[in-house]
Amino acid sequence: MSWYAPLLRRSTLRYCSYTHSVVYFTLLWASVTDRAGAVSVLGWVHGVGWIVMSTLVLAAVRRRTIPLWLGVMVAIVGGVGPFAGSLGFLIEDRRLQRSGALG
Repeated sequence: MSWYAPLLRRSTLRYCSYTHSVVYFTLLWASVTDRAGAVSVLGWVHGVGWIVMSTLVLAAVRRRTIPLWLGVMVAIVGGVGPFAGSLGFLIEDRRLQRSGALG
């Protein structure tokens, strides 16, 4: 087991995605309200966060922890707006609950 295996759990990825969405929403708010200092910090946090999330999601798809479509939502569509990845996790959780695969 590798040192990063706990980072590839569905629940960890889901909460990271939600956190990334909150950071992005705050970045949009700071941009609209003309808070230049916050925009520069949150811009970096969002950019690095997207790179980290994309890397983790690609590894999770390779390990079959999450389906490919969810990885695409987080890594590709999520580059434009991380809300897509968070919505993808909500949809996947509902799908798994209906099938009985999620406790």
